Amino acid sequence: MWAMFLYLTLFSLFMNTSVSEKVCISLLRKGYTIRSLSKRCFDIIARKGTSILLIKMLEDADSISREYAEQMLRIGKYLSASPLIIAEKAGRKLDDFVVYTRFNIYTLNILTFRNCIDNKLPFIKRDRAGLKAELIGTKVRQLREREGLSLNSLARKVGVSPRMISKYEDGSSEITVCKALKMYDLLGHEVFSKIDIFHTSTHPEDVNSSFTKKYHDLGFEATETRKVPFSIIARKQDEIILTEIGDSPDPHAESLAKLIDADNLVIFRKKRPKHVPGLTKKEFLELEEAGELVRFIKEF
Repeated sequence: MWAMFLYLTLFSLFMNTSVSEKVCISLLRKGYTIRSLSKRCFDIIARKGTSILLIKMLEDADSISREYAEQMLRIGKYLSASPLIIAEKAGRKLDDFVVYTRFNIYTLNILTFRNCIDNKLPFIKRDRAGLKAELIGTKVRQLREREGLSLNSLARKVGVSPRMISKYEDGSSEITVCKALKMYDLLGHEVFSKIDIFHTSTHPEDVNSSFTKKYHDLGFEATETRKVPFSIIARKQDEIILTEIGDSPDPHAESLAKLIDADNLVIFRKKRPKHVPGLTKKEFLELEEAGELVRFIKEF
């Protein structure tokens, strides 16, 4: 009785909390370490093992700007992280168990997100043409034969021609959600290609400056960033450096770097203080080898 009361109390509290609180609670329950940011291109960075999530939380996903989305994608590339938008609506209410996109970032509601971190990936997506699912051809044939269904009988039950079923079995095909639900009832979820929201292959071009050019000369990939606690992110193999440019270091940068196993560097425009791992602009631009920079940061 007490256990049921406790469950109902926790459930009630969860249902009455904000999207932000629900996301944080869900991540903490699954063992993620999180850092919250305010007025940035993403609101939460979360890590569990090698998995890193960059999460923007919005009431309406349509309110995200292209600039914020591109920043999330750019940073995601360098951190091998997954940018996500979690929202309640995108013009209209987001459907449960459906994946949307905004500026090439997977967008979903809190329930779908909770399923994903429970390893229950969705297979329905919405694009301009409506709700769709992608079939795995070999699985369709395998499960059709296991169920003892002929091409004609499966076609009749799904509402397509036998030739279309053959086409489905010959490769990957997208089908409407109505046909997908019929296929699901007949053959189960294994025939569908799951949408891995934790993987994205879209990355906008890097933004360059004299500082990123210097990083390139030292053998790093690098891009300028905005709306985050660092000005540049640079990577060379497993070495990641979050670089701030200016004379007032952001207090969030160091804790963020620790979370993602990155190094933190400040490039001061004026004289640098002794207690901060930093270089003046002149000192940075005069570096000749990547090892020289890495040793300086590690030994500080």
